[in-house]
Amino acid sequence: MNGPLLRVRDLTATVTTRREVIQAVRGISFDINADEAVGFVGESGCGKSVTAKALMRIAPEGAAVGLGGSVSFWGQELLGLGEDEMRDLRGRRIAMVFQDPMTSLNPVMSIGAQMADMLHRHLGLTGRPARERSVELLDLVGIPDPARRIDDFPHQFSGGQRQRVLIAIAISCEPDLLIADEPTTALDVTVQAQILRLLLRLREERGMALMLITHDFGVVAGMVDRVNVMYRGEIVETGPVDDVFARPQHTYTRTLLDAVPRLQGAGVVR
Repeated sequence: MNGPLLRVRDLTATVTTRREVIQAVRGISFDINADEAVGFVGESGCGKSVTAKALMRIAPEGAAVGLGGSVSFWGQELLGLGEDEMRDLRGRRIAMVFQDPMTSLNPVMSIGAQMADMLHRHLGLTGRPARERSVELLDLVGIPDPARRIDDFPHQFSGGQRQRVLIAIAISCEPDLLIADEPTTALDVTVQAQILRLLLRLREERGMALMLITHDFGVVAGMVDRVNVMYRGEIVETGPVDDVFARPQHTYTRTLLDAVPRLQGAGVVR
């Protein structure tokens, strides 16, 4: 198909809770092309995660979200779709890896059962074919002894392994776009690096587009082609990641870059 995979124009998101109304996203526009990795960087509360959930038409827990503007996926407008149509799209064409795997995985269902649900809904797989596909996916994301671990429950996995399970579920239907929302939150530095390398490898092997959300500029280094810097619900700077690292234009971008650890004062660690 011609044109970008995802085309967002003047997207707004108003989050309403019992206590307040927040204009979380303020008229942002961006594109993500097929096979492209795009980063969204900014501090907590700047609107990154709300943007991702707006694309998926998912409301934050305990809140209602009013959306405006346009979100086009392969030329299909998403904001006007009914919920049943969006359910068919979520997981199948656009998938998301959330921040906290313990709240994203059902604690009373085995990993295999949760993977089978996704495979049955979107690919019609049941029984042995679903189990074999699930074992294959767990092996792909680096879970040791996947044929045995598939029957374990989320609490029996480490934090890094749970995040790998979420990634396996997200890629199970080979989506065109994978959204990774702070995928290394609460993981130690070594495991963070492993998860990021896994995402990079899967993106290259499977030709998926990647939308990577993080508060850390160091995370997007070497991971994405372009980066969008968000501040107070707006995109304040955008461009190829190397250009933004080398020649940041906005004061906020320079502040974020200054927070990245440096090696002997010689520059940003890449």
